[in-house]
Amino acid sequence: MNKDDILWAAPAKLNLMLRVLGRRPDGYHRLQTVFQFLHQSDRLQFRLRRDTRIRCIPGLPGVSDDENLALIAARLLQEHAGHHVGVDIRIHKQLPMGGGLGGGSSNAATTLLVLNRLWNLQLDLQQLAELGLQLGADVPVFIHGRAAWAEGIGEKLRFFHPEEPWYLVLTPDCHVSTAKIFCDPQLTRDAKTIKIRDFIAGRHENTLQALVAKRHPEVERALSWLDQHGEGRLTGTGACVFGRFPTRQDAEKALRELPADMHGFVSRGCNVSPLHTQYKEFFGAWPSG
Repeated sequence: MNKDDILWAAPAKLNLMLRVLGRRPDGYHRLQTVFQFLHQSDRLQFRLRRDTRIRCIPGLPGVSDDENLALIAARLLQEHAGHHVGVDIRIHKQLPMGGGLGGGSSNAATTLLVLNRLWNLQLDLQQLAELGLQLGADVPVFIHGRAAWAEGIGEKLRFFHPEEPWYLVLTPDCHVSTAKIFCDPQLTRDAKTIKIRDFIAGRHENTLQALVAKRHPEVERALSWLDQHGEGRLTGTGACVFGRFPTRQDAEKALRELPADMHGFVSRGCNVSPLHTQYKEFFGAWPSG
């Protein structure tokens, strides 16, 4: 297959647990969270140019080039490497923006990983993760491509293997601003730290969930509906919520019962990023330093 025609996965993530422990002097918040990937993905195509221009064609509706993390990532990589080849990027958007599924960060990570290979830059995963951290705290986990227990601002990763159930993810029609939630005076910032064994034993609360639901009735309604089928949980600080199911059939049955004015999708959790699986199948090797 021609490299220009490949649709590279930029997968969604779920925060299976999220705790806000406090605020650092620099304004960032100390967190504990668990990242797991979904097969649901945006798809990116890359066409190398003979000049140094970097473009997104077409642009993303409602997102300026200065806010498009895929473009920002490509420019950062080009500058870091002193590279003199450009690229046209096409983003086939499937993940909702502002949903807490990490779409923008995942787009950035896919751009860094794929262009590192297409541009033959030879940066390794750790170098790419350090670059990605400049774009967002959850970009490194997409670079490394493994489910992880995360601390710090979300960049200190310890890889592990939670169960891989099926999820029904609901996508309320609203945009939740991460910045506004973290600046909200009602945000609780003193959650107690827990251990991985606590998470495995069932401690998987998102300490932001009550505040997001209070500020966004659409999110509260989606959570309430999922509670009828088990337990509704918020991912990240976005609008999307999810419920866990033992089988695909169970999740799809719940999806069929969803009210007509609500939307969602079924996807399986995966501890290895679909992008990493695709990358190894095509290139047969990881980036190396």
